[in-house]
Amino acid sequence: MSSVNSDGVRVVRLGGTYTGQQGFTYGAGASKETVGAQNICMNLLPMPDDARAKVHYHDKIETIALMYEGECHVYYGHQLEHKVHLVKGDQIYIPGDVPHAPCNDSGAPCTWLVVHSSGSDQDGIVLLPELDKLIAEDRGV
Repeated sequence: MSSVNSDGVRVVRLGGTYTGQQGFTYGAGASKETVGAQNICMNLLPMPDDARAKVHYHDKIETIALMYEGECHVYYGHQLEHKVHLVKGDQIYIPGDVPHAPCNDSGAPCTWLVVHSSGSDQDGIVLLPELDKLIAEDRGV
């Protein structure tokens, strides 16, 4: 999955996957686990239609995500009081400690390219199951 040169430069090839606490299978990218990164990581997040993440935040870890393919909503805020719609090419910045959950109700799969200010996207995750019901209510589920 990863090759290394003597100067520490590494290439991560597509193909590896892992399941994150947020409830999705990710495409493993450059991270602590694959290249030894300490302060940044980048992974692919493919989301099938009608999928949504568990509500969570990243403790003191920033997130930047690019909507690489498709479109998706992201709920965010301390009571998920905000909802933004992203389409291919849009980017979203989420400060550390802000609850959020992407929700793909577009009718087609989408793919995110996600970057965190930590060596692993699984660092500092705090799940907020008490907020999951707010998304279900908003979606009429």
